[in-house]
Amino acid sequence: MDRRPIGVFDSGLGGLTAVRQLLRILPNEDILYFGDTGRVPYGNRGRDTIIRYARQDMRFLVRHDVKAVLAACGTVSSVAHDVGDALPIPFIDVLRPTAKAAARASKNRRIGVIGTSATIASGSYRRELLRLDPALTVAEQACPLFVPLVENGFVSPEEPVTRLVAERYLAPLREAGVDTLILGCTHFPIISGTIQAVMGPGVTLIDSGREAAEECRRLLAASGLLTDSASGGKHRFFVSDMTESFYGVAALCLGREVPGELEKIDIETV
Repeated sequence: MDRRPIGVFDSGLGGLTAVRQLLRILPNEDILYFGDTGRVPYGNRGRDTIIRYARQDMRFLVRHDVKAVLAACGTVSSVAHDVGDALPIPFIDVLRPTAKAAARASKNRRIGVIGTSATIASGSYRRELLRLDPALTVAEQACPLFVPLVENGFVSPEEPVTRLVAERYLAPLREAGVDTLILGCTHFPIISGTIQAVMGPGVTLIDSGREAAEECRRLLAASGLLTDSASGGKHRFFVSDMTESFYGVAALCLGREVPGELEKIDIETV
C-alpha cells in the first residue's frame, strides 16, 4: 500500500471536477492539485507552448513525490500525452478512458466531441474513437468560450450568455444526430446543465473527469498503490494566480468548499 498523494493538474480550476470524483471514489487518498490559473486557458495556445506548460506542471507534481499523475486537462491529454507517458510513475489522461466510455455508451454509433480549440485541432478524440471502432461517425466542435465563461462564474443553467454560446456551438452536433457527447474538457461538466438542455434528453453526456478518476482508481488498484488508511485523505491545492472568483468557482467544481491547504506558486521557477 502507498500513502503518497495522487497528483492532479489542469490549466485552471476545471480539473477540480476530476478531483471531485476522486474524493468520491477514493476518499482515503491524499491529493495534490495544481491549477495553472495564471495561464488559463491552454486551449488557444500553440503546441510547443502547451508541451512546455505540461512539462512544468508534471515536474512540479513529481517533485512532491506523487505516486501517479492525472492530467485533468483535455488539451494536455490531446496534445502532450507523450510527456505524461514518459513519466517514471503511472500517468492517467482524460482522453483514452473517456473515448472508451463513449464508444460503449453510443447506440447509433454517432458520437460528438466538444473541447478547446487545441483539443479539437489535434484530432485526438477522433483517432482514438476510430481506433476503438472504425464504424463510428465522429462530429467535433471547438468551444473556446466555454472555459472563460466557467472561470468567470457564468455557470448557472439560467445564464443567458452561456446558453446563447452553447446554442451556437452545439447546433452542428444536434444536426449530426449524435446520441453521445464527450465533454472533452474538465471545465465543461460545470455547465453540463446548459449543454444537456441544448442537446436534449436523448443525448448521453460523457464526463471526462469522472472517467479519468475511475481509470485512476483501476490503475492504482491493479498496481497495488492504493492507500491502506481509512482515516480520510489530506488535500493540498496550488495555483499560479489567485483571482477574486477562485473560491466560488472552485466550490462549484468540487461541489463543496475547498478542503485542505491552498498556496500560490510561480510555476516558472519551482
